[in-house]
Amino acid sequence: MRVHGWVSEIRELGKIRFIVLRNWEQKAQLTLKKGVVPDELFKITDELTQESVIEAEGELVKEKKAKAVDVEVIPHKIVVHSISRPQLPLDPNWKVQALTPTRFDNRPLDLRRPEIQSIFKIEHTLIKGMEDWLRENGFLRVFTPAIIGAASESGAEVFEVKYFDRKAYLRQDPQLHRQLTIIGGFERIYDLGVNWRAELSHTPRHLSEFRSIAVEMAFIRDETDVMRVEEELVKAGIKAVVEERQKELELLGVNLEVPKTPFPELRFPKVYDILEEMGKHVEYGEDYDTESERLLWKYVKEEYGSDFFFVNRFPFAAKPFYVMKAEPPWARSVDLLYKGLELSSGGQREHRYEVLMEQIREKGLSPKSLEWFTKFFAYGAPPHGGFAIGIERLMMKMLNLQSVKEAALFPRDPERVLP
Repeated sequence: MRVHGWVSEIRELGKIRFIVLRNWEQKAQLTLKKGVVPDELFKITDELTQESVIEAEGELVKEKKAKAVDVEVIPHKIVVHSISRPQLPLDPNWKVQALTPTRFDNRPLDLRRPEIQSIFKIEHTLIKGMEDWLRENGFLRVFTPAIIGAASESGAEVFEVKYFDRKAYLRQDPQLHRQLTIIGGFERIYDLGVNWRAELSHTPRHLSEFRSIAVEMAFIRDETDVMRVEEELVKAGIKAVVEERQKELELLGVNLEVPKTPFPELRFPKVYDILEEMGKHVEYGEDYDTESERLLWKYVKEEYGSDFFFVNRFPFAAKPFYVMKAEPPWARSVDLLYKGLELSSGGQREHRYEVLMEQIREKGLSPKSLEWFTKFFAYGAPPHGGFAIGIERLMMKMLNLQSVKEAALFPRDPERVLP
């Protein structure tokens, strides 16, 4: 049998040397007993330190005695690939715990911890489950541009980049290009990629660079068609995790259940009444805050027993120009919340050219600056809508992580751009 990995532990017991290896699938113990294995194996491993990288070949012990490992091997060959410095800036065995800044400063060592690897194994399965559902339901994956020539939303929250002899920006959200793709005749699409927001936010729910799975669909009846797709997409992803990642969930101490659909829906203006009953006053016609999101979750949990819920018909005044209006002053704008945190914002888009231009003027925006986007609506656009789910936010709440940064492989925030 062949095993490999990072040296997690070395123990000496009389004439026996135990070397425990850690890799992303298992822990393996090499048992070196004098008189049983070649003497040269002791010489080869004399200078080993924790986190050195080796591989070995040998005989599998059918009835292993060590309970803390997955396999035990009696080696006949050991190859040392690299020797780690003995003084570690972070202990992947977590016997000496580190603060979050130290963890992220030494992220490759932090990632060696089985608990941390479990987060990203679960993320992989979550996305796989969601993508499988999308493909099975006729959605085509597309790749929209990450560099854009004009800010898609608030210009104050974009990262400016030098693009040859002019300015460009990193996208905040791929939505506008998804809409243009729909106008191009693609009826069901999704995009899985990176977005950036230049917000000076130092909260557990914000990242400067984040990933989303974004869906757009044509010929919808209204925003409820979008909601039905979104809830089934989330359900499919979580179902895949529950079925395939129990080992990792147990390691993280997470008891995850597949959510029931349809998700409860709250609508404005009733939202104001609910919040008022819970001691939170929000002015009629205004948007709510993060405290309100948590209060609404408490309400939904008590009334419906659900951690997921939609909020629909936001005030149009609080939403972008491209959202379709409902009965004034409301819009066909939908947020999906999970355990009191907004995961996505979406709904039905305005597809009628004249109405779209009117809403741009109503928002006080320059029609000329948005012409690159709006002019194609004059050549035929179907009713359409969509959403973009923040992957790290979904992971954070699903696994009860302390911060959204825990769900990013190498998190980026206003202070951190390395490693």
